[in-house]
Amino acid sequence: MKRLIAVVMSMMLLTCAASAQAKHGKSDAEAMVKKAVSYLKANGKEKAFTEFSDPKGKFVEGDLYVFVYDLNGVCLAHGGNPKMVGKELIDLKDADGKSFVKERIELAQSKGSGWQNYKWSNPVSKRIEDKTAYIEKVDDCIVGCGAYK
Repeated sequence: MKRLIAVVMSMMLLTCAASAQAKHGKSDAEAMVKKAVSYLKANGKEKAFTEFSDPKGKFVEGDLYVFVYDLNGVCLAHGGNPKMVGKELIDLKDADGKSFVKERIELAQSKGSGWQNYKWSNPVSKRIEDKTAYIEKVDDCIVGCGAYK
């Protein structure tokens, strides 16, 4: 019985540790954007967007993934949901009705980079959660990555 309890406790600790590792913070999101921008500049759009949209690629880590939009709201890359690539999402709204893609474009055009808050589906938990995303404008693209709160 003691052995069974020890095994169950070990499994619970491993589950908690794995869950904690899946959560990333704002600094992780910003670092991922910086890494993605460098990769984009070094490798060009076609190769970069393919890599960013690969769910098993180097720009997806648990609940952290890179997304790219053009300045018209078309999704060019999305590590969390590659099915969004190629879709015009300018009118997309979050769970609270916020037009976050429009806001993202306005932020990129007015400041070049920054943070925005919205609600989005977490690919790990499969739930709608509060999210903050860091974005940077690179030429005619917006490269971003968010952290779930």
